[in-house]
Amino acid sequence: MKIIRMLLLAIAAISLFSIAAGAQTKKKPVKAKSTASKTPTIPPLDVRAARAKVDELLGLVTRFATNLEAGAKSIEDIDNEAKLNRVRKQSLDQNAKDKNTVINAIRNLREGMVKLETEFRTKPALKKYLPTIQGISDLAGQAETSAVGGKFVAANAPIQSIQQKLTNTLAAMPNVPI
Repeated sequence: MKIIRMLLLAIAAISLFSIAAGAQTKKKPVKAKSTASKTPTIPPLDVRAARAKVDELLGLVTRFATNLEAGAKSIEDIDNEAKLNRVRKQSLDQNAKDKNTVINAIRNLREGMVKLETEFRTKPALKKYLPTIQGISDLAGQAETSAVGGKFVAANAPIQSIQQKLTNTLAAMPNVPI
């Protein structure tokens, strides 16, 4: 019985030590972190130039939207008063002139947007930003259609959507000076 007990104790000790030895693994060497800074990659010139154009167009659209918001209501009010024959001829002439000015300004903005959107479609470096800017010329067309129809207040909604798209495009593009 003592022999069996000694054998079992020896087997238990050997198995215990073999499990403990198996659990020990070789430590992996720790790689030293490099302290050298990476040089930032500069986006292509097309991207930097397009960002400047988007920024400029956003400024123009923002100013135009602010001015349109202020003047659109008065243009429509004068039109409503004219239907009731409560407006002088001079005011009607000035209102017609203001309408044409607004419509021409929307057309000019639309031309710039069509050029910019075409640039994003045709240049390979800008194609990844196309989904964020795509549709601004269509929105400008909606604003123009509303203005031609005499709905100047309604023309401001597509202009504000254009502002949002241009802002999103600027956020997506890298901010590196030309």
